[in-house]
Amino acid sequence: MRIVILDGYTTNPGDLSWEGIAALGALTVYDHTPPPLTVERAHEAELVISNKTVLNAAVLAQLPRLRYIGLLSTGYDVVDLEAARERGVAVTNIPSYSRPSVAQMVFALLLELCSHVQAHSDCVHAGDWARSRDFCFWRFPLRELSGKTMGLIGFGQIGQSVAAVARAFGMQVLACRRTGGAGGGEPAPGLRLVSLEEVLRGADVLSLHCPLTPETRGLIRRETIAVMKPGALLINTARGPILNEADVAQALKEGRLGGAGLDVLSAEPPGEDNPLLHAPNCVITPHIAWATKEARGRLLAAAAENIAAFLRGERMNRVELR
Repeated sequence: MRIVILDGYTTNPGDLSWEGIAALGALTVYDHTPPPLTVERAHEAELVISNKTVLNAAVLAQLPRLRYIGLLSTGYDVVDLEAARERGVAVTNIPSYSRPSVAQMVFALLLELCSHVQAHSDCVHAGDWARSRDFCFWRFPLRELSGKTMGLIGFGQIGQSVAAVARAFGMQVLACRRTGGAGGGEPAPGLRLVSLEEVLRGADVLSLHCPLTPETRGLIRRETIAVMKPGALLINTARGPILNEADVAQALKEGRLGGAGLDVLSAEPPGEDNPLLHAPNCVITPHIAWATKEARGRLLAAAAENIAAFLRGERMNRVELR
């Protein structure tokens, strides 16, 4: 059984082991695969593993031996699912592996927007505190989370983890599921499942935890920002294209949004012309919420389990057309 990993570097740059997958077949690992080489490298493989390498209909049509695509991610937009189904190719993803790490990053971004830790540390190291006549100073507005409302769009396992941390900070939580509906009753004290509009209107902090679908693409745009509280904070650790980036950048410039903490952008790496790179009060990290060593270790273990289950004829973590 030949297994080819097309883009293994971001998942395992050398601090982890591929041995769990290598035990299941003859394994070849490529750090990166440029699009012109995808077919050549995957042509003889029965099992192909990808993180971000695109496997569209044209590519799949040239892989006659392919039986299985394993994604080193929760998202699956790099695979043409309809083409895979037509060719009888199973597709699996890895849900939930990054839940603690992403929840942690949500609050790393949010606390930076509220307390400006790095900016104030930079001031101290520049000598500003040493020259101060007072025992303390601050250069940016400081915000307290207690008593504020966290709004969550998407309430799967990551959203639920973020809600739990928000409650520990003394925040109230409004959440809507990916359908935008209110769902059931109140699942926990201080947390209500409501409609999308209620989340937008009520949130002091809006955090996105929904998948990228035709319905969520461009969800946060001029019209939805207009519904939000003036000065609300926006956190996105989900997918970049959920934002209309030009509209978000304009809202930051106008002060309509009080700040944004973003771990994802519409194009990664971004172009120099991305408007968010030049927007005020915008903290951007390079898509690392998922990338703690602990989370990547869980990812590799789950990837091996998915392959083993497929070889046993089981349907573990199959991605199905809706």
